[in-house]
Amino acid sequence: MALDEELRSTLAKRRGKIMAAGGAKKTDERHAKGLMTARERLAGLLQDGTFQEYGAHAKHACTAFGMSEVEIPADGVVVGTGYVAGRQIAAFSQDFTVVGGTLGKMHGQKIVWAMDYAEKNGVPLVGFKDSGGARIQEGIDALSGYGEVFYRNVVLSGVVPQIAIIAGPCAGGASYSPALMDFIIMTRQNAQMFITGPQVIKSVSGRDVSMDDVGGAEMHAAVSGNVHLLADDDAHAIELTRKLLSFFPSNNTEDPPHAPTPELDLEPDAGMDALVRSDASDPMDMHAIVRRVLDDGDLFEIHAQFAKNLIVGFGRVQGIIVGVLANNSMEKAGCLDIDSSDKGARFIRFCNAFNIPIVTFVDVPGFLPGIDQERGGIIRHGAKMLFAYSSATVPKITIVTRKAYGGSYLAMCSQEMGADVVFAWPTAQIAVMGGEGAVNILYSKELKAIEDAGAKKKKRKEFVELYRNEFASPYLAASKGYITDIIEPEMTRATVSLSLRKLLTKRELRPAKKHGLIPL
Repeated sequence: MALDEELRSTLAKRRGKIMAAGGAKKTDERHAKGLMTARERLAGLLQDGTFQEYGAHAKHACTAFGMSEVEIPADGVVVGTGYVAGRQIAAFSQDFTVVGGTLGKMHGQKIVWAMDYAEKNGVPLVGFKDSGGARIQEGIDALSGYGEVFYRNVVLSGVVPQIAIIAGPCAGGASYSPALMDFIIMTRQNAQMFITGPQVIKSVSGRDVSMDDVGGAEMHAAVSGNVHLLADDDAHAIELTRKLLSFFPSNNTEDPPHAPTPELDLEPDAGMDALVRSDASDPMDMHAIVRRVLDDGDLFEIHAQFAKNLIVGFGRVQGIIVGVLANNSMEKAGCLDIDSSDKGARFIRFCNAFNIPIVTFVDVPGFLPGIDQERGGIIRHGAKMLFAYSSATVPKITIVTRKAYGGSYLAMCSQEMGADVVFAWPTAQIAVMGGEGAVNILYSKELKAIEDAGAKKKKRKEFVELYRNEFASPYLAASKGYITDIIEPEMTRATVSLSLRKLLTKRELRPAKKHGLIPL
């Protein structure tokens, strides 16, 4: 017997209501703003025909405030699984056209299902955040839903990659879930993320602020550091998500999707030499240097607008996926400070959790001096870099290009912090401090004895050169075994490529413990 037509019709009508979500009018309004619907976002992310939905017919159980008569298609969130570039992910997409995408108990449980699925099957989790917050009518049940989501964000941390896409409002407690995930992508328009909005801030402090000031994408990318990647619109956010996923393994038990080139190219890169700046006071274009080492010059930079004195991002070196950290002398002379230490440590921890080799380019004069830095806790924040590098067991390759002074030399993955190989350019200066500062201490008596200003300046210059040649030379560091080798800049890509191939089999175990205590 064929399926009864009435049953078929009933199913079709129910599906129609679910797919219609908040209705054609709300859908048109979203499209007019340049926004996709919840389902369109998932369709754009996943390969055609691979999405399988969970909980489409789910219903809330709230009866207060007349809610028993309110139908909420899919309970305001679309949840399921599908494939991105041939690899499975679990995903959810909050639907603002349905009661503002607010989270109630059933809504939360659907997200939890996706998270549990991701954990059990070892697949990444991607979530589109577009919600008015907690469903007030459900009271404590809504808070319980958030709590279950937060708890699982932590359970999944370091097990599978988690990506949050802020594509609409994400307010109050709802913002803690993306904060607990690995990467946040936020659209420049139509998206806000904040704990307390402008109205609350004004009522408490009397201060007038705009939504952009407290919850805008540009602010979070450049000032708070909460947002890792900025997207122009929903389609761009999806594109960024796809590329981000391409660097990751599906879970922490797998290696990244390396695709080593069949033959190693170990030829010198003549173009690198033009980027070298021998004078330590002359800013050097570290972005350009890093891009010459990476395949096709493709650096997928993370946190590009935040703490610009440290560059972090993903790339490939002859097909091997790497995480890159590099001091940027064009910003704050490349010094490490509070924000860049946080940025770097978090990136290192992610790479280590998901077996991504780390390549570090060093040109660091020290930790940024200043009362604001000291009072803000630079000691604690800078220690995060030491902790992150030291605890990382993935392959670690360090290239000292120029300055590497004092504690910042160690904080940028020296041999003592567990670097597997450390290479230096002939321009490298490795010492307790820079020549200018060292001369003030080591040769203060000699300089005081010289009365003529011109002669004193000339003598100071001689002392600085003497210090650099005798005590900051990369050959001194190499003679003591702190440097693996000194290489010409044009051999950097070849050297990194060969080292990566050799280190892919690295296995390193640490003492058994629950977890280390990073200086938060």
